[in-house]
Amino acid sequence: MTPMPAPAFSLPANAHQETIDFLRRLSSMLTGGRNAEMLQEAANTIETLSRRAAMAEQLFAEQQEDHARNLELREVAELASDNLIAETEQLKAIFDAEIASVKQQLEESRQQLDESTRQAEIERNLYADETTRLQANVDTAEMRLAEANAELEAYRRPAETRIDDTIAVVPVASLELARTQFDYLAKGFASSGDVVSQTICEIGASAIDKALADNATAKQPR
Repeated sequence: MTPMPAPAFSLPANAHQETIDFLRRLSSMLTGGRNAEMLQEAANTIETLSRRAAMAEQLFAEQQEDHARNLELREVAELASDNLIAETEQLKAIFDAEIASVKQQLEESRQQLDESTRQAEIERNLYADETTRLQANVDTAEMRLAEANAELEAYRRPAETRIDDTIAVVPVASLELARTQFDYLAKGFASSGDVVSQTICEIGASAIDKALADNATAKQPR
């Protein structure tokens, strides 16, 4: 609450003036001398002091008005400061909440990235193992195909060719067993999606089928 300015009490201006006029009239009535001078000096002193008192009262009133205005401005400034502090605290709370949310999202993203990296590493290892296994199967199939081709080449030679240590005669049962193995490998490669190895096994099986067919034809009486 703004304090009320202190009231200023002063004598009326006409009361001072009456005293001054009285002293000056009394001084003029005297024939001169020290008493007349003292009365004149007293009148002048009272007049000077009256003017100073009036100026002091005016200055005091102006200071009181300035003080009251400053108090009002101070109250307005304090109210604005309180509002600003409250708004700042609210904004700080919102900012802290947003920072906490961003930190949580970053942590979740980091965990998801770690999990994705770990899963990718597992899948890469599985792919490498599967590639190694398929390559081993391809190598096995190629080796068996080469063996079958060698056996077929030896089998296709004319019967009248002299059999010696450089010629190997392959039993039909071995060829049929090889034919069964090629079928098994071809099915395995087909289920795993290895088309190349599947094709190699199918070619080997077809070659053995042709060899068995040629053998059956050769055994028929002419």
